[in-house]
Amino acid sequence: MSIRDELQSFWNAYSAGDATACGAMFTADAEVHSPYAPPAVGRDAIEALHSTWTQGHAGAKEKKMTVIHAGRSGDLCWSLAAYTEGLEVGNGTSVSVFERQADGSWLIRMCSLNSTD
Repeated sequence: MSIRDELQSFWNAYSAGDATACGAMFTADAEVHSPYAPPAVGRDAIEALHSTWTQGHAGAKEKKMTVIHAGRSGDLCWSLAAYTEGLEVGNGTSVSVFERQADGSWLIRMCSLNSTD
Protein backbone atom coordinates (compact mmCIF):
# COMPACT_ATOMS: atom_id res chain seq x y z
CA MET A 1 0.00 0.00 0.00
CA SER A 2 1.34 3.45 -0.88
CA ILE A 3 1.91 6.01 1.87
CA ARG A 4 -0.87 8.11 0.35
CA ASP A 5 -3.32 5.19 0.60
CA GLU A 6 -2.12 4.38 4.12
CA LEU A 7 -2.65 7.97 5.28
CA GLN A 8 -6.03 8.18 3.54
CA SER A 9 -7.11 5.14 5.59
CA PHE A 10 -5.82 6.92 8.70
CA TRP A 11 -7.80 10.09 7.87
CA ASN A 12 -10.93 8.05 7.11
CA ALA A 13 -10.80 6.68 10.67
CA TYR A 14 -10.08 10.16 12.04
CA SER A 15 -13.15 11.54 10.30
CA ALA A 16 -15.48 9.49 12.51
CA GLY A 17 -15.70 12.49 14.86
CA ASP A 18 -15.07 10.62 18.15
CA ALA A 19 -12.96 12.99 20.30
CA THR A 20 -11.33 10.21 22.33
CA ALA A 21 -10.45 8.24 19.21
CA CYS A 22 -9.13 11.41 17.55
CA GLY A 23 -6.93 12.20 20.56
CA ALA A 24 -5.48 8.69 20.44
CA MET A 25 -4.30 9.34 16.87
CA PHE A 26 -1.71 11.85 18.12
CA THR A 27 1.64 11.31 19.86
CA ALA A 28 1.75 12.13 23.59
CA ASP A 29 3.59 15.41 22.85
CA ALA A 30 1.82 16.33 19.60
CA GLU A 31 0.75 19.84 18.66
CA VAL A 32 -2.30 21.12 16.78
CA HIS A 33 -2.23 24.65 15.38
CA SER A 34 -5.51 25.99 14.10
CA PRO A 35 -7.28 29.24 13.23
CA TYR A 36 -10.26 27.94 15.24
CA ALA A 37 -8.61 27.77 18.69
CA PRO A 38 -5.36 28.41 20.57
CA PRO A 39 -2.63 25.79 20.01
CA ALA A 40 -3.26 22.44 21.69
CA VAL A 41 -0.16 20.64 22.97
CA GLY A 42 -0.28 17.05 24.20
CA ARG A 43 -2.76 14.26 23.62
CA ASP A 44 -5.09 15.30 26.47
CA ALA A 45 -5.33 18.88 25.22
CA ILE A 46 -5.91 17.67 21.67
CA GLU A 47 -8.67 15.31 22.80
CA ALA A 48 -10.31 18.17 24.75
CA LEU A 49 -10.07 20.41 21.68
CA HIS A 50 -11.70 17.77 19.48
CA SER A 51 -14.41 17.32 22.10
CA THR A 52 -15.16 21.04 21.92
CA TRP A 53 -15.12 21.00 18.13
CA THR A 54 -17.51 18.03 17.83
CA GLN A 55 -19.90 18.91 20.66
CA GLY A 56 -23.24 20.01 19.28
CA HIS A 57 -21.99 20.49 15.72
CA ALA A 58 -23.98 18.77 13.01
CA GLY A 59 -20.92 19.21 10.77
CA ALA A 60 -18.92 16.80 12.95
CA LYS A 61 -20.82 13.97 11.29
CA GLU A 62 -19.95 15.41 7.87
CA LYS A 63 -16.18 15.63 8.46
CA LYS A 64 -14.14 14.41 5.53
CA MET A 65 -10.38 14.42 5.01
CA THR A 66 -8.95 13.81 1.53
CA VAL A 67 -5.21 13.36 1.01
CA ILE A 68 -3.92 15.65 -1.75
CA HIS A 69 -0.20 14.85 -1.38
CA ALA A 70 1.79 12.57 0.91
CA GLY A 71 5.40 11.55 1.33
CA ARG A 72 7.64 9.48 3.56
CA SER A 73 11.24 9.39 4.73
CA GLY A 74 12.18 6.69 7.23
CA ASP A 75 10.00 6.86 10.32
CA LEU A 76 8.44 10.20 9.37
CA CYS A 77 5.78 10.98 6.82
CA TRP A 78 3.55 13.91 5.98
CA SER A 79 0.26 14.66 4.33
CA LEU A 80 -1.46 17.64 2.84
CA ALA A 81 -5.16 16.93 3.13
CA ALA A 82 -8.28 18.90 2.29
CA TYR A 83 -10.89 18.94 5.03
CA THR A 84 -14.55 19.73 4.93
CA GLU A 85 -16.88 19.74 7.88
CA GLY A 86 -20.04 21.11 6.34
CA LEU A 87 -21.36 24.64 6.19
CA GLU A 88 -21.58 25.08 9.97
CA VAL A 89 -17.91 24.38 10.69
CA GLY A 90 -15.74 25.10 7.67
CA ASN A 91 -13.29 23.91 5.05
CA GLY A 92 -9.56 24.10 4.49
CA THR A 93 -6.33 22.15 4.34
CA SER A 94 -4.32 20.30 6.94
CA VAL A 95 -0.57 19.75 6.88
CA SER A 96 0.44 16.97 9.25
CA VAL A 97 3.69 15.24 10.16
CA PHE A 98 3.41 11.65 11.39
CA GLU A 99 5.82 9.44 13.35
CA ARG A 100 5.93 5.67 12.88
CA GLN A 101 5.38 3.86 16.17
CA ALA A 102 7.10 0.66 17.36
CA ASP A 103 4.06 -1.38 16.26
CA GLY A 104 4.30 0.05 12.72
CA SER A 105 1.31 2.38 13.03
CA TRP A 106 1.42 6.13 12.39
CA LEU A 107 0.53 8.88 14.88
CA ILE A 108 0.33 12.59 14.20
CA ARG A 109 3.19 14.59 15.73
CA MET A 110 2.34 18.04 14.33
CA CYS A 111 -0.80 19.30 12.64
CA SER A 112 -1.61 22.69 11.14
CA LEU A 113 -5.15 23.48 10.03
CA ASN A 114 -5.56 26.23 7.47
CA SER A 115 -9.05 27.59 6.80
CA THR A 116 -10.17 28.46 3.28
CA ASP A 117 -13.34 30.13 4.59
